[in-house]
Order: sequence, then structure tokens, then C-alpha cells
Amino acid sequence: MENKKDGIILVNKPTGMTSHDVVDYIRKKLGIKTIGHAGTLDPLAEGLLIILVGKATKLFSKFADFDKEYTGVIKLGENTSTGDSEGIVIRKRDHKGLTKEKIEEAFNLFKGEIQQVPPMVSALRIGGKRLYTLARRGIVIKRKARKIKIYSLKVISIDLPYVEFYTHCSKGTYIRKLAEDIGEYLGCGAHIIKIKRLSIGPFKLDEAVGLEQISEDSLRQFAFAK
Repeated sequence: MENKKDGIILVNKPTGMTSHDVVDYIRKKLGIKTIGHAGTLDPLAEGLLIILVGKATKLFSKFADFDKEYTGVIKLGENTSTGDSEGIVIRKRDHKGLTKEKIEEAFNLFKGEIQQVPPMVSALRIGGKRLYTLARRGIVIKRKARKIKIYSLKVISIDLPYVEFYTHCSKGTYIRKLAEDIGEYLGCGAHIIKIKRLSIGPFKLDEAVGLEQISEDSLRQFAFAK
């Protein structure tokens, strides 16, 4: 017999909450014990977060393998301790000589298969410890570059020092690191100030519900749960 509390909930996560905050909120609101999420969104980020309920929690890897789409905004001319606007500015450089053509050239350079070093403030585990827990203690360890694929990377608008962009990327892509690497190529540094996740595989943000609208009716059955 199918359990009505097995499945997924597509959530439009607001900024200011961790993915675990969302899980805890839904667990309490719906009284569901077995619950998790299918891919972290930083507190700075908003957009699609897939919540796994019941037997669906065993299928994390299936969702983690999906490609993802994002929009974001980077600020040129500043590096921060975390690669985003929640960190401390650690370096400032001039960005005023940059042209639209030079910025678009930088974005084009990062399309296709590239090597990316995971940031220290990521949820990646090395030696059994999450990198962000080490970073909070001021510990920096060497990380190996990993192959990722950027299927699409487009500049939407430029209003220096801000650049809005869209990307469709493979699993394992860190948007904050992409922003930092683009900034380094441009010679001025950069950090991310806004991220919105638009999709995870076939699941789209416009199908998601806000936290205040979540109910048991938000739970969706799907093929992987069988």
C-alpha cells in the first residue's frame, strides 16, 4: 500500500534561511519525521529546493545528479572571505576600465567542461568533515579541482560593478566559485550577491510553493518513490 507521506515537495526557498531550516520548518508543520532535502541552497540563495519525504529520502543521489539552472548577480571589484556578500571584504581592485565586450568574453571562457576547485565554505565533505565547518574555525585545506560542465552562461545585464547572469550547469557546480573565477580572469575580483535556482532536472521553480502555502496537499508522488 502506498504511503501518502512518501514523495517530494517543491519549495520556493526564501533568502535568509538554510536548507536545514526549511527541512525543520516542514517537519514541524506537517509532523513528518523522515524528511530531507535534495541539494543545499545557501542562506543567501533563493529559489527551488526539493524536499524529500519518507522513502524518497533514500533517493538523494538521483536528484543530486540532475543539471541545474540559476540566475545570479555578481559584484566586480571586491573579493570576500566567503565568496559572497555575507563575507568580509578582503580585497578591492579597480573595475572601471572593463567593457561589455571584455565581461562577455570572460563569461564565454567558462562555458563547456572546466575544472573548478570547491570553495572552503561549501558543504563538501573531506576527511569526514564539511568544509564550511573547517572554514568557520579559520582552517583552510587543499581541495582538488573537479570537472564540471557549464552548458550555458549568459550575461543578462551590466550595471557596473554589478553583472546579472544566467547559467545552466552540471551537478557539483559552485556558483560563488564561478563568480570568483570570472572576477580573477577580469583582474578585479568578484563575489556573488544574489543567486536564484530556477530548476533541478525536470523540476521548475514555477511549480514550487512558498513556505506559508505548504500543506500535505503539496506532497507529490513521483516515479522514483515506487
